[in-house]
Amino acid sequence: MQMNSPSRSARSTRKTIRLTTRGRLALVAAGAAGAGTAAALLLLVPADQEAPPRPTSLVIPAGWRATQVYEAVDKTLDLPAGTTQQSLAQAELDLPNDAEGNPEGYLYPATYPLGDQPTPEKLLAAMVDTANRKFLGAPIAAGAQRNALNVYQAVTIASIVQAEAATKDDMGRVARVIFNRLARGMPLQMNSTVNYATGRTGLQPTVEDTRIDSPYNSYQRMGLPPTPIDNPGEDAMRAAINPTPGDWLYFVTVKPGDTRFTADRAEHERNVAEAERNRRSASSRATATAG
Repeated sequence: MQMNSPSRSARSTRKTIRLTTRGRLALVAAGAAGAGTAAALLLLVPADQEAPPRPTSLVIPAGWRATQVYEAVDKTLDLPAGTTQQSLAQAELDLPNDAEGNPEGYLYPATYPLGDQPTPEKLLAAMVDTANRKFLGAPIAAGAQRNALNVYQAVTIASIVQAEAATKDDMGRVARVIFNRLARGMPLQMNSTVNYATGRTGLQPTVEDTRIDSPYNSYQRMGLPPTPIDNPGEDAMRAAINPTPGDWLYFVTVKPGDTRFTADRAEHERNVAEAERNRRSASSRATATAG
């Protein structure tokens, strides 16, 4: 008996079918239904739809908290949530004694190549090793000593500067406010440290927030928080060891691009009141637009 050869269009169709990840899943899922059904499902997968390429590097931005870094590593390596944080015990990170095993502040912002067999332990170790190279050499170590700080304290100040400064130009002035308040025995009263304690970001703490019992509540506790509150970048580190000269004790961002520094409490309170009016006005406009 003579078999009919496939038509030209059928041959062409077969040549364009490629088993993407989705196609393989469709084929397996349809196996119980018979080869005809499986083939039909496979033909539904576009020929040009391939599995997305694996990432080749991991970018850590300045100012990310350790929890954000852990989440990014999990997603990049396609691991279950929480895997990277759980791997800390096996990572053997070269952290300073003051850190007591907490890598916050030492997961240095940079772009890290993944290599052939990336693991959370390897990536975390690369971040900490990069931080040590940056922090333990000149000028950071020398700058910390010049300001009567150890390196860990300088990193902690830099982390607050990173979180509080609205612009790069403001970083040196924010650092000076921190130094001035420490020198006068004043609480830092930094919103960023309270937000770290509550696990929130970018919000104005409530009065209740500023009363919470936490070593990171700089409204209630004197001195620096026990650890950095994020992973600062190079600009914030420079500001922490070279604060801008000035007598400022207060600052507030009145509106985007307008952060005001002062040594006068009454002036600061007027600035805060103006900032509150601007926030309420912006909120009202946003509500009206949404409605």
